[in-house]
This record gives sequence, structure tokens and C-alpha cells, in this order.
Amino acid sequence: MPQQKGPVAVVDIGSNSVRLVVYEGLARAPATVHNEKAICSIGRDMVTTGRLHAQGMEMALEVLGRFKILADAHEVSLREAVATAAARDAENGQEFIRRAEAAWGSPIRVLAGEEEARLAAEGVLAGIPDAEGLAADLGGGSLDMVTVKGGRMGDAHTLPFGPLRLMDQAKGSPNKARDLVDEGLEKIPNLRALEKRALYAVGGIWRSVARVDMDQQSYPLSVLQHYSIPRSRALRLCDVLSVQSKKSLEMLRSVSKRRAEMLPYGAIVLERVLLATKADEIVVSAYGLREGLLHARLSPEEREKDPLLEFAASVNARMSRAPQHAHEMIQWSAPLFADENAELRRIRQAVCLFSDIGWRLHPDYRAVGTYDQALHAPFAGADHRARALIATALFHRYSGDEEVPRNLAIEDLLDKNDEALALRIGLVARLAFALSASAVGELGQTKLRLTPNKLLLDVPRRREAIAGEPVLKRLGALAASLDRKGELLIG
Repeated sequence: MPQQKGPVAVVDIGSNSVRLVVYEGLARAPATVHNEKAICSIGRDMVTTGRLHAQGMEMALEVLGRFKILADAHEVSLREAVATAAARDAENGQEFIRRAEAAWGSPIRVLAGEEEARLAAEGVLAGIPDAEGLAADLGGGSLDMVTVKGGRMGDAHTLPFGPLRLMDQAKGSPNKARDLVDEGLEKIPNLRALEKRALYAVGGIWRSVARVDMDQQSYPLSVLQHYSIPRSRALRLCDVLSVQSKKSLEMLRSVSKRRAEMLPYGAIVLERVLLATKADEIVVSAYGLREGLLHARLSPEEREKDPLLEFAASVNARMSRAPQHAHEMIQWSAPLFADENAELRRIRQAVCLFSDIGWRLHPDYRAVGTYDQALHAPFAGADHRARALIATALFHRYSGDEEVPRNLAIEDLLDKNDEALALRIGLVARLAFALSASAVGELGQTKLRLTPNKLLLDVPRRREAIAGEPVLKRLGALAASLDRKGELLIG
């Protein structure tokens, strides 16, 4: 399948929100050019009336007109627009879609329930390729679930328990809401087979639950992708949130006022799914339906690529002085990490690809600035430990063996072995830049070797002058991190 050139726009018309995302292109790790959402709640009161909410529809049509102008301004070459549960089930859904297509200026595909579920699971796998458990997407109108394992999807199921619909069905009763969800989940076979696996939570309401947990835990990293909540803590949190009033939830810093009314019902659904599956943790996936739509369009070769390394390579190509230097560093540093497993190898590779993104920053800010950039960058394919490892290694690439300042350190994500590994990777990169000054072709003139007691740096005699005081100092620091003596061999 030929890859699409130019910007790509995705519009997602949900029961609660309407969103536009413009991506730089169709790729494994595309950069987001523009991301905008409007809460229109077209699915409000649909159980009672059978129809889309009149005011919500008018708001959505106005928003789609704006989105068309923005897509035109970005000269979008591919436009993908989908509508989900509310437009699918409402009596006036087709009429709304006709008007929506006129406002957006392009066709809009109304997704079947199982198709919606599979696209959301596709998004989960795009961001967490090794996901194993249940991918569950809670939209305003439906709960869509697919089992995932080994990069593949199992059976898809959809239930009408999005918060907007559940609020209407339960008539304000949390207990009735629980009963309704339980009755629906009981009809789905093999949920208990997911015991001890993860529940991959997709959707804005469940991201709001995660933000509340982050605040309660004083969690130091404000990244939702791959944020994990243990089962017992998640159940306690859901129990508390399910009985809160809209007013009390609006007082929480982590809950938007537009989400406050629906949050208790989102918590109820999450609680019942956890109990039904006996999943042992929640893992938040910021990737869902929209990312799934893009991922489904990729060639098989693109889909197989590593999202972390593809993102890092893209950043390297944009921001480094000499992008090829990073690839040389990956090969040059490999002899020091002969025992690394596949996961640690990709972390080292990512550090090399990110290692020169701070060169335009003020020298006094490079260590901290690059650390912060890597820690909060919008990449997927890495849990929070991997993020912290990459960021800490980049701090040492610029600062040497200084400790990460306490006000920046991400406590509890890295153990002593992780910190030692991050130091070694960072100091290898630091030595590489001292030898090469980021010039392509320089690293290949030298060679690193490990013996039981020494770290050896081979430099040809004709290039002896390159191994001055900065190189010797950085060689010594790297050797110390490996519990060895550094030695320069000229010949």
C-alpha cells in the first residue's frame, strides 16, 4: 500500500465530543499538527427520546464547519471522518450525518459497534504493541471491548453503557447503573479468562479517572500514556468517585467541568469491568480510535516498526546537527552493552537518537531541558520506567556523572540498577560527542573495548590529537561507571 503524502485529518464524532486531529502524515509515529475537541453531547437524553440532542447537533455542525476551514488551511491530503454510537443508534442519526457531511465537506463513515471496538483496540496496539489483556474504550454512548495478545485482536463486543446513555438509563441511581452494567457483562463469554492481565483503558472519561489518581498519589510524571493503576487502588477510587456530586467533582483540579457530570458513571463502568474480568491493573492508553484509524491504513511493513524508535528517529532527523551521527553512535557503543536484552537495546538506541536534540538550548539548560523534553515527549511504545531511563541517560549525556536534581528526579520509577544503566548510557554518549563533535564519520575512526578490568579506547596514531583532555576525562568517568579503569591506546 503506497504511503500517503502530506497532512492527514481525522474527525471523530462521538456521543459526547467531536474532535479533529491533523497529523503531519501517514506514518508509524506521526507528529500531531493540530488537535481540537468540542464537547457537544449529541447523545444526551437519547435513551429517553430516541433522538440526537437538538442543541448538541447544532453545536456539532458548527464545529464541523470550523474543522473544514482548518483542514483546508493545512492543505490536508487525506480526510477520514467517523461517527460512533449516538449517530449509529439514533432515529435521526442518518439525517444528522447528511448535514454533518455538508458541514465537513467530505464523507462520514458511521461505524458499526464491533468495528468501533476493533479500531480502538488497533489504537491500543499502535501505542502498546505488547499489550496483553482487554482493550476497552468507553465513549459517551458505548463501551467497546476487544481482547489483545501478541499484537493480535480477539473477539469484539460493544455494550450501550457510555456515561451519557447510562445516566439516562439509570435515572440517577448508581446502584441501578451497576446492575445494568453487570447484566450486560454477564452476556460476554470468557471475561474471567482475563484474570491477572491488564485492562487497557481508552477514552476521555477514564483518562479523567487516571488524572484523579495521579493527583491523589502526587505522581511526579504528568503523562497519561501507559500510566498504570493497581487493581485494588483502582477499585477504591472508583467506589469513591461513583458517589460524588457534580459540584464536588468540579472542585477537583484534575477534573474538567464538562466531564464532572459523567465521571461517576465512568467510574461505575470501570469498577464493574475490573470485577468481571479480575484484571490486575489498569493501563491507560492515550491511543484509541483515531490512532487506530491511522494505524489500519499503514502498510504491513510500517505497522511492524517500533513506535518509540520511529518517533526518536523522526525527532533526530528534525533536530540534530547531523542525524546520521546518532546511528553511528548506536553501533559504536554496542560493545559496552553486549548483555543487554531487546528492551534495553531499544532504550539505548532511543537515547542515541535523542542525544543531540538539545544543542540549540543554552549550555546551562541543556541537561535539564533535554531531560524534560524526553520525559514528556508524546511518544508511545514505552512505559514510564522506560521514559525515566531515557530522560535520565540524556541528563547524564550533558551533565556527566552529576546526580539528577531532587526536584526533577522521578522517584520510585527507577531502582539503583536502572540509575546505573542510565548513567552508563549517558556517559557513552558524552564521550562520543567529545570524540566526534557530532561530525559524521568520526566515531568509526575509534573503537571501544571492554576487558575484565579496563575500558579501552583505540585511536589511530594519525588521529592522536583528537584524544585530548576532554576525551580522557570523559573516558575516565565512563570507565568508573563500569567499575573499570579507562585506558587510551594509540596505534
